[in-house]
Amino acid sequence: MMRKVGVAIIGLGTVGGGTYEILTKNKEYYKTSQNFDVTVENVMELRRERIKLFGVPDEIVTTNLMEVISNPNVDIVVELIGGCGFAKEVVEKSLAAGKCVVTANKELLAKHFYELEKIAKNSKVGLYFEASCVGGVPIIRTLIDGTQANVIQDIKGIINGTTNYILSKMSDENASYDDVLKEAQKLGYAEQNPTADVEAFDASHKLTILASLAFQTKVPLENIYREGISNIHLEDIEYGKQLGYTLKLLGIAKRTEKGIEARVHPTFIKANDLMSQVKGSFNAVSITGDSLGEIVLYGRGAGDLPTGSAIVSDILYAGKNIMSKHFYTSFGDQELSEAVKHLSDDFICEYYIRLSVSDTIGVLAKVGSLFEQCDVSIREVIQKSASEEGTVQLVITSHKTNETNIQNAITAIEKTNGIMKLEALIRIEK
Repeated sequence: MMRKVGVAIIGLGTVGGGTYEILTKNKEYYKTSQNFDVTVENVMELRRERIKLFGVPDEIVTTNLMEVISNPNVDIVVELIGGCGFAKEVVEKSLAAGKCVVTANKELLAKHFYELEKIAKNSKVGLYFEASCVGGVPIIRTLIDGTQANVIQDIKGIINGTTNYILSKMSDENASYDDVLKEAQKLGYAEQNPTADVEAFDASHKLTILASLAFQTKVPLENIYREGISNIHLEDIEYGKQLGYTLKLLGIAKRTEKGIEARVHPTFIKANDLMSQVKGSFNAVSITGDSLGEIVLYGRGAGDLPTGSAIVSDILYAGKNIMSKHFYTSFGDQELSEAVKHLSDDFICEYYIRLSVSDTIGVLAKVGSLFEQCDVSIREVIQKSASEEGTVQLVITSHKTNETNIQNAITAIEKTNGIMKLEALIRIEK
């Protein structure tokens, strides 16, 4: 007799609609490919127009969470509301009631994963979150099931489609940040309030999840260095091109001698790097293991069907594990203080610096002296023509140095009483 797996979808928004569409469209296929019958038992949604749009039968629609939790036919609750308010209540109560949970809620997981997993362990059910990072790209399963033979050395990539779309358009079409952001909002790539994306909160939430899985230790959200793209100038993208670089917002986490470093910021990478070819709203993540070397996963990082695909993948994965054993992390009970000891915020990389300096004799020597005093070795200097205001643009790239050294140099520059001004500081990864 074919086993039945009952699903409740909480929230019929973009991803919830895609999930419902995939489950209903492929229902018969899953009977043969997975050998169990996946049935949507409940859909919780307040908006009647969404229910009508997807043709959800009235008899399975509810607005009451307790109706879902008390339904004996529901094995898996799919939380697709977002945020840390009611969504957290949904996940906690579902797990405590013995239901597996599938979620795409990166913010909730970034902030509360360990306490939620503890509830799941106590209830002997699963908490699955493939869709929380990089949309339809199977990065979570790769880290959990595909690379476990390796000591992961680093994980880095383009993990936010909105910022990649904006930077790609700025670079390819010489368009301003403000113009491209408006276009992205019109197309639905960016929210009307784009802060979560453009200030790198979204990418930081994803990186704390990915880095914690990759390095098998807590990498707390508050310990991730974060810098968004709202202060990026088109001229720096153009200067970067002249130097052979492409600008991307990257999430980067590395295992180093000092500990684990985790950061999200605009980054110059070589124009011939594979990541530089990732355009538009697409995402790509590189994982480097001590045995397998580097692998790269590439695909759509958002959207109803790509993200819905990841949700349904977790539903099928959870369905297979209901009768066996669910996956739990091995580091969930560590104290936060233990994890922090393994984190390093003094990362090492190369730097791109653009300065406005007064067009006077000896300024270039002064710049070199300041960097030298701070143990920053200059690789290259490009001097642009003087402006009508009597200032010159200096574009400088450094050899590898510590973040502390570069910040000391910036502090020294800011104390030069108008002789020079920092216009841009962008990190370079090779």
